[in-house]
This record gives sequence, structure tokens and C-alpha cells, in this order.
Amino acid sequence: MKKPQSPLERLRYFFGILGPGLITGAADDDPSGISTYSVAGATTGYSMLWLTLISTPMMAVIQGMSARIASVTGEGLAAQMRKRLPVSLAYGLAVVVIVANTFNVGADIAGMAASVHLVVPIPVNAMVVFFGVGLLAAQVWLPYAVIARFFKWLTLSLFAYIITAFIVHPPWAHVLLQFIIPHVQFNAMWLSTMVGVLGTTITPYLFFWQSALMIEDEKQLGQTTIAARRGTDAQSVKDLHADVNTGMIFSNLVAFFIIVTTAATLHGKHDIATAQQAAEALRPLAGNFAALLFTLGMVGTGVLAVPVIASSSAYVAAQTFKFREGLNETTRRAPEFYAVIAAGMVIGVVMDLLRIDPIKALFWSAVLNGVASVPLIAVIVWLASDRKVMGKWTSSLAARAWGWAAVALMGGAAIGMFYFMFKGA
Repeated sequence: MKKPQSPLERLRYFFGILGPGLITGAADDDPSGISTYSVAGATTGYSMLWLTLISTPMMAVIQGMSARIASVTGEGLAAQMRKRLPVSLAYGLAVVVIVANTFNVGADIAGMAASVHLVVPIPVNAMVVFFGVGLLAAQVWLPYAVIARFFKWLTLSLFAYIITAFIVHPPWAHVLLQFIIPHVQFNAMWLSTMVGVLGTTITPYLFFWQSALMIEDEKQLGQTTIAARRGTDAQSVKDLHADVNTGMIFSNLVAFFIIVTTAATLHGKHDIATAQQAAEALRPLAGNFAALLFTLGMVGTGVLAVPVIASSSAYVAAQTFKFREGLNETTRRAPEFYAVIAAGMVIGVVMDLLRIDPIKALFWSAVLNGVASVPLIAVIVWLASDRKVMGKWTSSLAARAWGWAAVALMGGAAIGMFYFMFKGA
């Protein structure tokens, strides 16, 4: 491809390379993310804003490593784990990811259903079944690109948090200090919220989805074999990281403003226990339409994210247990792949019909992801640093440092959370 020269050509080139990374970033702000950031703002004020700053390079590095591993090896992340790790460890990590994903699917569908109930008095269980069956049917019969094309516009409602943050006039000097100066409280509530924020930001399903999208894109270009996909070049790596970095910055920008908005409007009033309370954060902007705006965000991000999460489980299972994979495959050619998607959806719906608390489920799914991410990130950094896997495309020393910093931060937060939980503090 001709190297762009003029500013307009460079801008066109930049938007042309955006793809898997940007989609992954958008999917990261799912209902679990909206709920967890809302809980963080309402219960801890502005004290967790620094996490959105420090986790951005961590997200970019880990997602970039996941994408680069797939680009260089021609295989998905789980396939490399199966080849490079002891079988028991590879299988164990696969099970952890699939369990976390299934709980996340159920929590997201529950959150979508509860938010719709705010606007339309349809029984929550009916909406749970509707979303579960509808998303499963769409995933089987429609390409994900089609689903995303129609529903991505609903996610624009997330910008309402940005607008509201400026309407309510938070103490911006204090916000800036909390954003740049780390602050930690040593108690179970604060640390569990920290684990949840990190878990919904640096999320296991995104690692595998990122690498799977890289493979799917190359298949569409005619590179249908591992040998044909293996290897990369400097420009491709540069484009890959530009795409990933853009998606991660966008994702955490939204997270920052959700925390600011909920801290400014809800902190000190109540802990968020219902969808109605979460929606109240948007009342300064939307008034009586706050519930509708909240619902649009929850449904839009849910429709984008739930297929990603369910598919992530299917890619992990397919690459670990060696069966045909791909959203562009038919159910006849890849029955096991679609069976994993269906099983995840069905289990998630059944979980919801047992009347779990949707807001608590969304929050604790983020906490579960935060704990599960720790060993997975360690493996990803190890693979991305191994010349036997990556050849000359091993990650830089700075990238590895950020990766291990993520392991230390998330691992330390998880250990602290469990310690203070058992201590009762």
C-alpha cells in the first residue's frame, strides 16, 4: 500500500486500519462495565479515577500482545497456550475463561433486561428469554458485522455520561488530582470494587476475541491456512498497535466519565442496588428520560458485547480441544463451535431466570474477570516475550514491563480483597 503523504491521506489511512482493536474497545464497555464503573463512582467517589489512567497502557499492551501473537503465529491465543503450556494448565485456563465468560453473558443479559423494564413494563424474565434467544439466533444466522452495524449507534448514548459530567460541574481540580495520584483504601469493599474495575477493563474474553478477530480478518483475505497466515511485517505491526491503542483509549475515556458522572450525582446518596438507581446518574441531563438513555446504553453495549463474550468461549474451546472454529463458518461445518456459543447463552439465561440480582451479578462478574485475568496476563506476556513463539517480533522491554505491572497490580488487588474479606474488614 502506498504510504500516505498529505494530512488528509494520513487521516484516511488511519480510519482505514481501524478494525479489531476498535471493535474490542467498544465491546469492553459492556453492561458489566457500565454497572461496575457506576458502582465505583457511587460508592468510592473519584478515588478510582487513577485506575483509568494506569490501566490504559496496560490494556493497550496486553491487547496488542494478543493481536501480535495471532498475527505472527497465524493461530489464536488459546491454540498457542495449548502448544506451549502443560496440558493440565492449558485446559485449566480454558475452563476458567469459559466459566467467567458464561457468568458474564448471564449478567449482561440480566442487566439489559432490567434496564428495559425501567422503560417498558414487560416482565424481566420475558426480556431475558427474548434477549437470550434473539442474540443466539442472530449469532447463528447473521455475521457479527451485520449485528454491529445496526446496533453500534445505540452505544453513542454512552456519550451522555460525558455531557452530564460537565453539566453537574464536579470539582475538576479534585477530579484531576484523583486521576493522576493513586489512592488505595485497605478494606474489602474498596478492594473488591478495584478488582471489579480492573476486571471489567482488562477482561479475559477480550484477549481471545482480539486474537480471533485477527485470524478471521486474514481468512477473509484468502489466508485460509496457518502457514499462509504465519508471519508479519513492520507496517502491519505498526497498524495493529494503532488500531488497538485507539480502541483502548476510547474504552477508558468512557469509563473515566461514567465514574465522574456517578461520583458527582450519586456518591453519598446510596449504593447502587437497582437499575433505576444507576439510571439516576443521567437525570441532570435527561430528566425524566434518564431511564431511556440508560437503557439505550445498556442494550446497545449488550448487543455488541454478548456475542463477543459467547464467541470468545467458543474460540477458546475450539483452539484448546481442536475443532473447527469461526463465525463465518456454518453450523453444519462447525457444529461444536456453535454448540459452545449456544450452551453459554442457555446457561446464562437459566442463571437469570433463577432471579439473580442484575446489578450485583454485573458487578461480581467483573470481579470474577479481575481474578481470572491475572494468570492469563502472565501467560500472554510470557508468550509475547518468547523468541521461539515470536521470532524477531517479541514485545519490547517497555511493553513487557507494563504487562508484568498489570499482573502485579491486579494480583495484589485480588489478594488484598480476599485477605480483607476473610478478615471481615
